[in-house]
Amino acid sequence: MHVETLISEEVMKPIGPYSHVAKAGPLIFVSAMAGVDPLTDQLAGPDTYSQARQILRSFRSILERVGASMEQVLHVHVYLLDMRDFEELNRAYREEFRAHRPARTVVGVSALPKRGALLTMSLNAFSATSGV
Repeated sequence: MHVETLISEEVMKPIGPYSHVAKAGPLIFVSAMAGVDPLTDQLAGPDTYSQARQILRSFRSILERVGASMEQVLHVHVYLLDMRDFEELNRAYREEFRAHRPARTVVGVSALPKRGALLTMSLNAFSATSGV
């Protein structure tokens, strides 16, 4: 099976040697990203809620580029700097996913690569269409 990759101008620039998306057949893997507004290249806000909302908007944009939607998300991986922010993460997550509840893992971490980031997220999804 051929693996296709994509770097999107519509979300934060990768801060390392990786693509935003790797897709093989119907499987979609989206790299972890911080809550950076791609228009300003700055964090979307100083709080977990604002950063989480930006990450989820970025996910929506990337998934649309590869022929998928948030309803096709299977699993979200969250790396959270401070577990006291768990409820603010949940608030943003509920607003975005509404009734769809993909599997999720939240891991507390001691540091993140993007300075000022309070969390990063990655996800796995599927698509009925081929191609990136």
